[in-house]
Amino acid sequence: MEINDKLVFKKQHPCGGNEWTVIGLGADVKLKCDVCGRIVMIPRDKIDKMVKQKKEKDASV
Repeated sequence: MEINDKLVFKKQHPCGGNEWTVIGLGADVKLKCDVCGRIVMIPRDKIDKMVKQKKEKDASV
């Protein structure tokens, strides 16, 4: 997992989106919702269980 990777989660965010962009890495992974722009931090060990698929890196950011 790298910065600007796109992740698709199994469950939807309350705004209706399920695609997120990785914007920070560390002990926690910082993610930004692609629909509403909400930023959340999730522990790295929980991300593997939540991710449905990893999309191509977004080169435009």
